[in-house]
Amino acid sequence: MNWFELLTELIDMRSFSNLWFWIALAVMWSSASHWVLGVPYDMVLRAARFGGQAEEDLEDIVRVNVNRLLYIADVSGLWLVGLVSFVLTVLGAGGFGYDLQFMQALFLLAFPVSLVGGLSVRAARDIRAAGLSGADLRHRIRLHRLAVQVIGMIAIFVTAMWGMYQNLTATLPEILFKPLG
Repeated sequence: MNWFELLTELIDMRSFSNLWFWIALAVMWSSASHWVLGVPYDMVLRAARFGGQAEEDLEDIVRVNVNRLLYIADVSGLWLVGLVSFVLTVLGAGGFGYDLQFMQALFLLAFPVSLVGGLSVRAARDIRAAGLSGADLRHRIRLHRLAVQVIGMIAIFVTAMWGMYQNLTATLPEILFKPLG
């Protein structure tokens, strides 16, 4: 085996059979679940456990991140929605309409994250409107984290099922997947 064959084995362009894709998927959802509204979840647990300065730190960092997120949403939210919609449409059409596996993989990564982004803006608006602090703030962050985790579990399941289907149809003989009738 020469170096080119070794390199092409390592960097497989079929996304769903590539180990790097699955590592990226796992890291993405692990990070999304840990960094809720830009706040590491261990800060929420520490604030609940110790209170005092830990609670103040949590409220400060949530306030900063909520203000930042809402500023971005208010100033350029409409443009971002349009751009994200365009990109998702291109990825969806190219991936599933033209059967490009790389675009399918990117769509299956990007679409659920866009849902999480929308939920984050909604949670930020709720936190600011209600002026949440203390236990109420921690509860709202927990609910948001649960929603992110549910979206992540569904996204991982759908991606895994689609990826297995793609890998089976690419590697098994065509006779097993010929059209009926």
